[in-house]
Amino acid sequence: MLQISTGPEQLWEVDYRAADSITLNGQPFAWDMADLGEGRFHVLHEGRSYNAEVVSTDYATKNIVLKINGQRVELNAKDRFDLLLERLGMSNAATTKVNELKAPMPGLIVDIRVTPGQTVQKGDPLLVLEAMKMENILKAPADGTVAGLKVNLRDNVQKGQVLVQFA
Repeated sequence: MLQISTGPEQLWEVDYRAADSITLNGQPFAWDMADLGEGRFHVLHEGRSYNAEVVSTDYATKNIVLKINGQRVELNAKDRFDLLLERLGMSNAATTKVNELKAPMPGLIVDIRVTPGQTVQKGDPLLVLEAMKMENILKAPADGTVAGLKVNLRDNVQKGQVLVQFA
C-alpha cells in the first residue's frame, strides 16, 4: 500500500499488491495503459484518454513529477514504513548528517540551481541530471549549506560521482 499526495488537500491510498487489480481509496481502479517508450504512456480510464509523461523521479524522497495532458503534477509517495515512522513521530529521526550528494546514475548535468555558500532545505532542487532522455531533479537530502560544487554545467558524470559537498 502507498499513500500518494499532490499536496496537503489531495491524498489517496493505492493498493497495488494484487497482481491483477489496483484499488484507489478501497475502490477498484480499472484502467488500460500503453507504454509509448521513453517515459511516455497512453492511459484510458472511465472512457477518457490521458497522455502521461514521467518528467522526473527521485527514489530517495519518493517524489515523481508527471505531465498529464500537458499539466505538471508532482506526486509524493509514502510506503508503510514511512507511515509507521510518521505515526511514531520519528519521520525526521531517520535523517542523518549528509556531507555530499552523489550521482544516482550516469548522465549529463543540464542545470545547476545552487551556488557555494547557499543554504538549502531538504527537498530543495540542487541540480538537473539528464539520463536516458529524462531530466531528473536532484534535491537536497537534508538541510544544510552548499560547501562546493564538484561539477560544471554540461559535465558528463558517472554513477556514484560526488556532485555537491555540504558544510
